[in-house]
Amino acid sequence: MTGLMSRRATIARDTAETKIRVELNVDGTGRADVQTGIGFYDHMLTAFARHGRFDLTLSCTGDLHIDAHHTMEDCAIALGAAFDAALGDRAGIVRMGDALVPLDEALVQAVVDISGRPFAAVSLDFVGEQIGEAPSQMFAHVLQSFSVGAKLTLHVRQLAGANDHHIAEATMKALGRAMDVATRLDGRIAGEVPSTKGTLTA
Repeated sequence: MTGLMSRRATIARDTAETKIRVELNVDGTGRADVQTGIGFYDHMLTAFARHGRFDLTLSCTGDLHIDAHHTMEDCAIALGAAFDAALGDRAGIVRMGDALVPLDEALVQAVVDISGRPFAAVSLDFVGEQIGEAPSQMFAHVLQSFSVGAKLTLHVRQLAGANDHHIAEATMKALGRAMDVATRLDGRIAGEVPSTKGTLTA
């Protein structure tokens, strides 16, 4: 599936609700081709990749005749799983990262620890129920699902914002920037897992 040195992964996730394929290069330049069937979600995942400098190809055929839930949730799980696979044993990475990202009146902070322990604390205050075809309440669930797939700790806080599009976009950009920092290789600890217990995968 992946080699540690290449830091790439391909994930296929097929269920009765969604069929997803993800190709990820952690050491990319921000090129993205995202097709989920939900235009605003495509925009958000593209912003995540662009600002995280990850190369991402993601396609999903989901049960959108029901609603957006399964598609958004499962894409986030699969994207997280791609990071989990691409990072291997996490040797040499910075491990923790944070970013504070503005978009006009919105300001969102994302903090990650690629710890091997899935956890998400998300505080977002959307005004409306929908952003395009994406339910606004799903963004907290997307972040939680991503943390499960990637096996990382994630804290997201909205510090300001009145426009739902801006809040969601600042959130995904902040996540991308924080992941960029956390996944970088630190030459001072080449080959070493940044943990006092010696592992971030058990």
